[in-house]
Formats: sequence, structure tokens, C-alpha cells
Amino acid sequence: MATGTPAAELRELTEDELVARLRESKEELFNLRFQMATGQLDNNRRLRVVRHEIARVYTVMRERELGLASAPADKGDAA
Repeated sequence: MATGTPAAELRELTEDELVARLRESKEELFNLRFQMATGQLDNNRRLRVVRHEIARVYTVMRERELGLASAPADKGDAA
């Protein structure tokens, strides 16, 4: 998959899900950099896509911190 996650999709995630997504993306970036250093990386574009996805997650988290956007309501609280 060569495309990243759209920001609109990230805005629908809860804070915990965003942190998990950030952790996964950073781990993937680490592995991609390791593959690049050892000459095993096939798709150089994936490095850029993962870096942009990390930036999107940080942007959504910062929007919520500043009050520009709100986190979605928990699905369990609707009842």
C-alpha cells in the first residue's frame, strides 16, 4: 500500500487509537530505515509515505490540544 491514511480518517480515532497508530508508524519507519541501510528496501516511496502519516497523526493530536478539533464521542457512551 503506497498511500497514507487520510486526515479525515485519523480525526475519527480516539486519543488512544491515535497513540497506537503513531507507535506503529514510528516502528515501521525504523524498520524501513534499517532496510534502507542494509540495501534491502524495495520501495523508497514508502519511507516518505510513513513520514507523512506520522506528521498527520501529530497534526490531529495538536489540533485537539489547541481546541481546534474535538475527539469523537465514545461509542459506549451513546446508550
